[in-house]
Amino acid sequence: MISVNTNTASSLAAYNLGNTNVQLQRSLQRLSSGSRINSSYDDAGGLAVSMKLSASIRRTEATQANVNNALSFLQTQDGVLKNADKIVSRISELVQLATDVTKSTDDLDLYQTEVDLLGDQLALMVDEAFNGISLFDGNTLSVVTSQDGLQTVDISDTSGDFDNNVAQALASGNLDLSSAPGVAAGEISVVTDAIQALATLRAANGAQQSRLTFAADMLAINKVNLESANSRIADVDVASESANLARLNILQQAGTAMLAQANQATQSVLRLLV
Repeated sequence: MISVNTNTASSLAAYNLGNTNVQLQRSLQRLSSGSRINSSYDDAGGLAVSMKLSASIRRTEATQANVNNALSFLQTQDGVLKNADKIVSRISELVQLATDVTKSTDDLDLYQTEVDLLGDQLALMVDEAFNGISLFDGNTLSVVTSQDGLQTVDISDTSGDFDNNVAQALASGNLDLSSAPGVAAGEISVVTDAIQALATLRAANGAQQSRLTFAADMLAINKVNLESANSRIADVDVASESANLARLNILQQAGTAMLAQANQATQSVLRLLV
């Protein structure tokens, strides 16, 4: 049947060409954006999963920043304790020197003056802070170490001992070196106890830093795995999509040619009418 009013071949060619053009535009969008999913229409289920994975990645990054800040807190704390160790070691040396029976009262007074000043410096260290948070108030800080908020690590739970067992014990006026060498000898145990307390604090600080470092490493690994999972869902396979783009370009050119051919087919009617 030859018809003028209805050109079925042309309609089908136009329909197929339209579909090809739509797919071609989507392919170009995928390659230009690098994403396989650019709208919910592309993959509704995949988009939902990708959104949740993306949110998890962002939370993991934020958790990493928080853990690194906690590490900086502990490093600052250890820096103060390290300096305190130098002061306590010097006080220990002065106490030992004051036990020398050949020292005069004037010599002992000089030792006493330095010990008192160093004790004052230790007392000032107790008030050190990190971003407004006290380093040595004895409070426990709970650091969240997982993006879901379920895992935490407690730090600084013994830092108050620096004030109680070190700074207060060696505070100005608490050590007596000026009376006689025998009196100074009795103060040695006070200093050694302070050294032990300080050593315990630094060991606890180091253990906490080690644990947070492993927690930070775990977050980094989790982030890589989450990004990999999200990439498999949301990112475009460039090689595959490039091949698809080439196929669609050929279909578009063929469809355009066939539409033109279908439109020319009705010209045969003129031969029947002449």
